[in-house]
Amino acid sequence: MGEGKTGEGKGRILPSSFKVPAAAPRAAARLRHHGLLASFLGLVLAPTLASGLYLFAIAEDQYTSTVGFSVRTEEMGSALDLLGGLSSFGLTGGGSASDSDILYQFIQSQELVQRINERIDLRAIYSKPGFDPVFSFDPDGGIEDLVDYWKDMVRISYDSTTGLIELRVHAFTPEDAQAVAQGILDESNRMINDLSAIARADATRYAREELDNAVERLRVQRVAMTEFRSRTQIVDPSADIQAQMGLLNTLQQQLASASIDLNLLRQTTQPSDPRIAQNERRIGVIEELIQREREKFGLGGGTGTGASTYSTMIAEFERLTVDLDFAEKAYIAALTNHDAAIAEAQRMSRYLATYVRPTLAQQSLYPQRGLLTLMIGGFALMLWAIGMLIYYSVRDRR
Repeated sequence: MGEGKTGEGKGRILPSSFKVPAAAPRAAARLRHHGLLASFLGLVLAPTLASGLYLFAIAEDQYTSTVGFSVRTEEMGSALDLLGGLSSFGLTGGGSASDSDILYQFIQSQELVQRINERIDLRAIYSKPGFDPVFSFDPDGGIEDLVDYWKDMVRISYDSTTGLIELRVHAFTPEDAQAVAQGILDESNRMINDLSAIARADATRYAREELDNAVERLRVQRVAMTEFRSRTQIVDPSADIQAQMGLLNTLQQQLASASIDLNLLRQTTQPSDPRIAQNERRIGVIEELIQREREKFGLGGGTGTGASTYSTMIAEFERLTVDLDFAEKAYIAALTNHDAAIAEAQRMSRYLATYVRPTLAQQSLYPQRGLLTLMIGGFALMLWAIGMLIYYSVRDRR
């Protein structure tokens, strides 16, 4: 045991338990292999061929019209800025990112689709192919269906850093594509003009309200001053006071002169001289007049109502004068602010700058039949490969 036989012509010893393995059987196709081929034909080749047949034989040609624009805001110095030294001298252009964002959303909105549909019948334009259920629009569809279809036929390219918007509008004829692109351009321009009008109204509304309040205040104060002058019959109490003070000074001078004459008569004539009595009466009349004038100003120490009435009148006039002066200054300030707001609103003008007018296509570039066929075939092949990997993975685990 343990010893092997010596082979003839050989220099080695084979063990007694050695057996030559049987030959492998010929490979043959099984049921799963036929299923694999059938799934490839049904899930990859058939959809690819059907898609290619539809795209090349049935699908209608599509033409595109390109249009590009941007929202611009021009700022130009006004005359008020030149007078105030605030102008930067020149014309400055800049894009408004917020306006461009609004316009970007507006182009995809139902409102724009409705406006253009009222202008040119979009249902008739996009349902022109006799039989193209994939790319044409069902004319019986609602506005929501039309908006969804619109997003497929109007491709938007928007650069938020520069504010440039470029559209590629698809249709089944070059003229229809250009008409739709022109409609989008016109409606976008209209929307930007509406935004400008709203911005101007907002910029001047508060200034206008302030000006209206100032005008009303000035009117009330002027009416009050007019009523005061009509009631007192005095145009300017300050001038009246100056006249009264001049009269008082004159009376005091006359009183001094009469007193001097009386003293001279007493020294040079007899006490019974009638001129002495006459001068005494004259001095009494002057003193009475001076007392009356002082009572008007509250300087005589009297308790009559004349001084109180005149002082009250002067105080009322001074109050009305202060209120009127304040109302006039407030009106001037409000008017200046209103004019500045209007100038600012006018120079901040938005407009739609079109750098590519709606183009008219000369040949059909869409649908991209070869690319779509390859994409459908590649996507079907990927799904089929993933399915086969999952199948064999589950099978190997059994």
